Amino acid sequence: MIVEYIRYKLTGSPAQSGGNIAAAAAVAAVAFEAAYQTAASSLKASPNCLGYELSRCVEEQDRYILRIEWDSIDGHLTGFRRGPEFASFLAAIKPYINQIEEMQHYALTSVVLSKDKRGML
Repeated sequence: MIVEYIRYKLTGSPAQSGGNIAAAAAVAAVAFEAAYQTAASSLKASPNCLGYELSRCVEEQDRYILRIEWDSIDGHLTGFRRGPEFASFLAAIKPYINQIEEMQHYALTSVVLSKDKRGML
């Protein structure tokens, strides 16, 4: 298994929200999350995708990290990207491609802890 991290910094247009930067950021966030709700169905349908999560930065709310677990790099780059699910995935997120700051694959190390998260929310 490998993990792909995609870091985004959204650039909402204040002109779309009457010049209000905070409102523009909120509008951009809603649209971005909606796009990934749509794109997520393609990830879910892919046999190469083992899981995913989209997280929003608390301190800088125009920043997001998408974490995708793939069965392998080849499973991602060949299986998913050349498979039937990729076209709809790309169509959903295409407006945000130029807002990607990082897109890399990572291998897990032996340094890990996973606690039971039930009841923590």
